[in-house]
Amino acid sequence: MSLDDHTVLVTGSGAGVGRGIAMALASDGAHVIVATRSENGLAVANEITARGDAATWARCDVTDRDTVIGAVDLAVATTGRLDAVVHNATSNASSQPHDLAGVDRSLWNDHFSVSLRGAHHCAVSAFDALQKQGGTFIVMTSPAGIEGSATLPLYATMKGALRGFAKSLAREWARYGITVNVVSPLAYSPAMTAAIAAEPAMEERLSRRIPLGRIGDPERDIGAAVAWLVGPAARFVTGQTLGIDGGHYTNL
Repeated sequence: MSLDDHTVLVTGSGAGVGRGIAMALASDGAHVIVATRSENGLAVANEITARGDAATWARCDVTDRDTVIGAVDLAVATTGRLDAVVHNATSNASSQPHDLAGVDRSLWNDHFSVSLRGAHHCAVSAFDALQKQGGTFIVMTSPAGIEGSATLPLYATMKGALRGFAKSLAREWARYGITVNVVSPLAYSPAMTAAIAAEPAMEERLSRRIPLGRIGDPERDIGAAVAWLVGPAARFVTGQTLGIDGGHYTNL
């Protein structure tokens, strides 16, 4: 599979799953726009180019529509096109336990503005460029967004809502030849690594719940599947949730 001549913008790609997706897309030939609000994205872009692949860093805060427009404009100015957007960014508070009864407006807005408002900003800003290419738009959900979470209910709420957003957008954009899909990964991330460090038994316990017996790798497992969704072989796939989780969920 080759993504030669493709340009893909990935939000929240400075670490973890987002970084893995960016690395995999670049390995398959795409020019990746590493869109992050901090300079960890610049380090990822440099890592990609050091491997001989193509990447450009864009400073982008998905809660700020102007910076999203700027990232899209940079993609088009750099390569002349934008073929796909992967909205991976999540709130920095995503892994902080809370209960719904104690959620205040500030915490709600923090989660909402990155996940859902950020998805809307990305979709609206990229529409014209994606329409020209018959492109692809991908959002990320999670196991919490599918089954809920007792400890991270806001994160679960936003991730669940993103599925409804993507399904609706898939129907709306089908007439333009743009596919829209959802990816539900189960892979190592900075938050998961920290949780395992705090509770080493967690890794084995989680692996036992996965039929394939291991936690996914952000680049080799998650990134490779996203690259397939972005590529020409998946042009008849839209409105779907793809669980890249070793069989953790078998009915979405």
